[in-house]
Amino acid sequence: MRALYLKEVRSFLSSIIGYVFILIFLIGSGLFHWIISGDIQTNLLEGAEADLIPFFNLSPVIFLILIPAITMRSIAEERRTGTIELLFTRPISDLKILLAKYFAGVTLLIIALIPTLIYYISMYNLALDSDSFDHGATITSYLGLVLLGATFVAIGTFASALTSSQIVSFILAMFLCWLFYDGFALLGSFNLMGKFDSVIQYCGISFHYDGIKRGVIDTKNIVYFLSVITLFIYSALTVIKSLKK
Repeated sequence: MRALYLKEVRSFLSSIIGYVFILIFLIGSGLFHWIISGDIQTNLLEGAEADLIPFFNLSPVIFLILIPAITMRSIAEERRTGTIELLFTRPISDLKILLAKYFAGVTLLIIALIPTLIYYISMYNLALDSDSFDHGATITSYLGLVLLGATFVAIGTFASALTSSQIVSFILAMFLCWLFYDGFALLGSFNLMGKFDSVIQYCGISFHYDGIKRGVIDTKNIVYFLSVITLFIYSALTVIKSLKK
């Protein structure tokens, strides 16, 4: 598994895909948070307080597009070229093959987030009262963003396992990511099902991500993210096993 994981990471970093993902995320984030000004309230310099709330609010929206773009080829390309059959012949379980691809995607996500720590340092130094800067909320928000991104990677990996078309994989992954991030919250806000509306909202990623952004690490939020990741990894595994029949 380690060899396959390193191969996948090198594949990302030796091709234009990995660098395009990192650059688009950093450039887009940089433009919205430091240059673009307006009613959308994403500029960090225009906030009433020195914090990274605009960054943590906007990043999931960027991930909705970029993460499906990097995961769309993980298994779909293997299916299209027929190299997935070669993977099946390796002395490694199907689960480890899947996890190697999944963790490679999460690694690329973390690499893209590391440079944004400069935002953290900048806002801390720009604060009028640096002692009042909420380090705890910022650190837990980064944890929430990693968990959210890791969940999107799991969803994208599942979508990639369903088809040999990268375009179909991308569209499906983006829809599923939106459904879990914003779709359940939107559906629950219509007040169509009475008491079940809160249950529907609870199923959405944004509900638990917002909970972590408040600076409190609640076990139920961590369990939720790990459960959704496990669900989609297991679903992708089921699809892969069906390809061998």
